[in-house]
Amino acid sequence: MISKIRGKLIETSPLLVIIDVAGIGYEVHIPITTAEKLPLTGNECSLFTHAVYREDAQTLYGFATRQDRDFFRLLVEKVSGIGPKIGVTILSRMSVESLQHAISQGDVALLSKCPGIGKKTAERVIIELKDKINASLGGGSPAAGTQTSGSARGLPPSAFQDAVASLVILGYKPADADKMARKAQAALGTDAPTEAIIRKALN
Repeated sequence: MISKIRGKLIETSPLLVIIDVAGIGYEVHIPITTAEKLPLTGNECSLFTHAVYREDAQTLYGFATRQDRDFFRLLVEKVSGIGPKIGVTILSRMSVESLQHAISQGDVALLSKCPGIGKKTAERVIIELKDKINASLGGGSPAAGTQTSGSARGLPPSAFQDAVASLVILGYKPADADKMARKAQAALGTDAPTEAIIRKALN
């Protein structure tokens, strides 16, 4: 199991990065909450990872903190009906701290706001994880090389289009994603980076 990756960050998008380790480029899927903490492209980046091996694919998921990675593992390994894609969506919508609080309080309504999670799935999350989150999650210190916020990296050439595409990947219909991104960009301004648009659209 690959539990951590460190190397040069050579490509980034809101939900995917490529990290060069000794000349090999590793494709790592990430949530928005991790994308916001990435360093500038070309700098060293360290992510805590979870690897998923299937007959037709081998996929790495990366997170800025051990706490985020461990919570993701709980979601995909302990809760029926939640796979890696929905796990990334959940962690893109809310921080681990907010998720832990919602679970401990049994807040079905708040959890149900995450794309891909209905009331029944939210109830399963609470039932399965309420007694596990305190014992299973680590300290969650930031990963080395992730101290720079996404907003510091400057505006991508197509921040709006990237935001729409990412919202579609997260499960929204294209028309809804476009509407959400436009509303978010209008609130934030035309210079808003992709990650900020996505976060605003999801709130």
